[in-house]
Amino acid sequence: MRDIGVDVSRPSSEWDGDENCPFYGTLRLRGQILEGTVARIGMTKTIILERHNVRKMAKYQRYEKRTSRMAAHIPSCIGEPNIGDRVKVMECKPLSKTVSFCVIEMSKEESA
Repeated sequence: MRDIGVDVSRPSSEWDGDENCPFYGTLRLRGQILEGTVARIGMTKTIILERHNVRKMAKYQRYEKRTSRMAAHIPSCIGEPNIGDRVKVMECKPLSKTVSFCVIEMSKEESA
């Protein structure tokens, strides 16, 4: 297992030959580290995550909610996420037209 240079928990499962895995493969990570919630799972080894933020509109002295969505690669050693799970992603080289981030840590949704 390779050190990716960020303090995250190590994945529990083994490598299955995925070259685009930052822990076992050859994928190099750099740049931003972002957190978000899994909004959709539908593509092979790819998830859609949402990030919510609030910004102030100075002209109207009000706040507005904004949501941004981005695609991220999910390595097989991380495991299968569920909708609503919190994930931490880090920037990598472009893997496809829309995917330029890779999941490095996942925390399961707490059900009450």
